[in-house]
Amino acid sequence: MAKAKRHQGASKRIGVTGAGRLTRGRQHGGHLKVKKRPKRRRSLRARVAVHPADEERLRRLLPGR
Repeated sequence: MAKAKRHQGASKRIGVTGAGRLTRGRQHGGHLKVKKRPKRRRSLRARVAVHPADEERLRRLLPGR
């Protein structure tokens, strides 16, 4: 049987906490930062938990994590 491979795109974007929860980055934080307020930019830096509705689908992309 072939070795299970992780989806590389998902692997680069989704992290796993020590407790096993999935985390993701916030959207809208990549560019055009000059017009965003500093408080908003700080909040976009933070990692947030993946919604439970999406978690099962993402776990299938990341076997062994």
